[in-house]
Amino acid sequence: MARVVLGVAGGIAAYKAVELLRQLTETGHDVTVVPTASALEFVGAPTWAALSGKPVTTSTWDDVHDVPHVRIGQEADLVVVAPATANLLAKAAHGLADDLLTNTLLTARCPVVMAPAMHTEMWEHAATQSNAATLRSRGVLVVEPAVGRLTGADSGSGRLPEPAELALLCFRVLARGLADATTLDLLGRRVVVSSGGTREHLDPVRFLGNRSSGRQGHALARAAVARGAEVVLVTSSSLADPAGTKVVHVTSAAEMHDAVLAESASADAVVMAAAVADYRPAERLSTKRKKTDALSVELVQNPDILRELVSQRGAGQVLVGFAAETGDDHADVLTHGRAKLARKGCDLLVVNEVGETGHPTGFEGPDNAATILAADGSVTEVPLGSKDALADALWDLVAARFCS
Repeated sequence: MARVVLGVAGGIAAYKAVELLRQLTETGHDVTVVPTASALEFVGAPTWAALSGKPVTTSTWDDVHDVPHVRIGQEADLVVVAPATANLLAKAAHGLADDLLTNTLLTARCPVVMAPAMHTEMWEHAATQSNAATLRSRGVLVVEPAVGRLTGADSGSGRLPEPAELALLCFRVLARGLADATTLDLLGRRVVVSSGGTREHLDPVRFLGNRSSGRQGHALARAAVARGAEVVLVTSSSLADPAGTKVVHVTSAAEMHDAVLAESASADAVVMAAAVADYRPAERLSTKRKKTDALSVELVQNPDILRELVSQRGAGQVLVGFAAETGDDHADVLTHGRAKLARKGCDLLVVNEVGETGHPTGFEGPDNAATILAADGSVTEVPLGSKDALADALWDLVAARFCS
């Protein structure tokens, strides 16, 4: 159980923080809610107190004998501010301390996550961007806001990410932060991750596909955000968008090819975790194919995205491939993996054995195990565990290559 401070600033998205509080408390964490006075205009103190099981105040003058303006921050394992308004970001960046929340931010020596939420114009204003950059330079994880419906009829960048995804991000920060104070080792890096299995349509109804759920790619994206990276996720999965990521939704291998190559030009690392179809139908019919006794479909090869990335890689760019393999009469899983690493020419190849439904690793399930092969000949074994654990193990290897 971790001690979490949930700061809530005065924006309409404060109502979403109620669900974030529930996500944190129902997973066993001890949560102290510290709202601003403006936040209580949106959601009252009784709601926060009832769900956290603790009294709620905005003032440094309540219970002065406990020195709350120092104690709350000192004792925290994580401080998360959601929503973080433009005003709150400005105060934090300039070290102002005029209420309990801003005092807590100054005394906290644990990981701090801020999830901005405001209108697009406010988020994009040079002052706000400068304040966010200042906070990041001090080790604060400022999460990129989501794109979508804002207050009223407006839409754009500035939406608070969904509470369930924010909670998952907090769990990743806690898991890493409690063990390692250097949590933002990918700060300033731009990474592209692909996820999901592509669909190659035969007609408006049928498609060729595979069993990939996208869970491993999403775990990789979430872990990279938690370590400070700017993350682009190119995905064919229907999973919820991870908090703090730019998400490009695609369906086919051709769409994934175009999106990944477009986004990778300025990337420090590209991780191809998606299960991209090797083949597609030579012809996609505009009407549904009728049932017949036998069906013959001509297939053509899809472009090899990873090989194209290798052929046009920029200086210092780290490229990672995935290989879901089964052994056969010719070779075992690792032999196939080593051959693929040599053929592709990437820096790292994550090799995991897959099988029929119920296999403990790989597709669809929550867990994975892998052997990560490197071009320099090194081998890293990742034992069976969560896909989050595999994601962190892979980013450890990528971050080490940035430093070498």
